Amino acid sequence: MNKEVKKILIVDDSPKDVELAIAALSEKNLANEVVVTEDGVEALDYLFKRGKFAGFDNGNPVVILLDIKMPRMNGIEVLRHIRSDERFKYIPVVIFTSSREERDLVDSYKLGANSYVVKPVDIIQFIEAIKDLGQYWAVTNQPAPASTQQD
Repeated sequence: MNKEVKKILIVDDSPKDVELAIAALSEKNLANEVVVTEDGVEALDYLFKRGKFAGFDNGNPVVILLDIKMPRMNGIEVLRHIRSDERFKYIPVVIFTSSREERDLVDSYKLGANSYVVKPVDIIQFIEAIKDLGQYWAVTNQPAPASTQQD
């Protein structure tokens, strides 16, 4: 049986955080390809196959790690777009942010975030959090059947 390797989409404008996340995921030996977009606009371009991602057809990511505080379009707006489209409605979205604002937490869950994780300041804890998230969402979690997702 040929199983498609699902992608992990990281949406974060911090190159340092992205680098640490990729290193942590590879340390966990996850076979998933990691796609990185630097802000909300680019993330939606990736999902909707627009702009530099036009013609790109490799299916939906298995999970989206989404920062909130980003230029051009914040993570809350990205989540609103994702959850309003049937094609992306069942993709797990993990808010992975430095924001401890209650408003961000409440808005994220109201819009259908699957998890809200505050980025640890300590580098070791940060790496462990990413490893745990990657393992759970990309390997352990059973995604919604393809019949519920329109591609």
